[in-house]
Amino acid sequence: MFEILGIDHIVLRAREPATLIAFYRDVLGCSLERQVESVGLVQMRAGNALIDIVDVAGELGRQAGAAPGREGHNLDHLCVRIEPFEPQFIAQHLRAHGIEPGEPERRYGADGFGPSIYLEDPEGNKVELKGPPER
Repeated sequence: MFEILGIDHIVLRAREPATLIAFYRDVLGCSLERQVESVGLVQMRAGNALIDIVDVAGELGRQAGAAPGREGHNLDHLCVRIEPFEPQFIAQHLRAHGIEPGEPERRYGADGFGPSIYLEDPEGNKVELKGPPER
């Protein structure tokens, strides 16, 4: 089995990203970590984790459907950092529990780029299992 080390990042979809960015920066004290304007993503540093803010009108935001409300959810996915990160073992473990994992991919998280796997919980919420950062 692997061990969860903590929350790596959460992704919030926003109708008004600038307002949400200002809240997390000015009210909660998060700092700007990274922006990827081409897909409508802003990443804010929150201690050892990131809070990603995605513009619902941007490339990433449109992938999740309608803006937050009755017909759409605000949280895109939850990411947890795990060790060890052994994709074959993880897939075998998940399949033993009736869960089909996504393919391992290189993604950016609180510790930088590294491997991760997406899956869905029983309610259909997206969960990302994040491995160690690249050295």
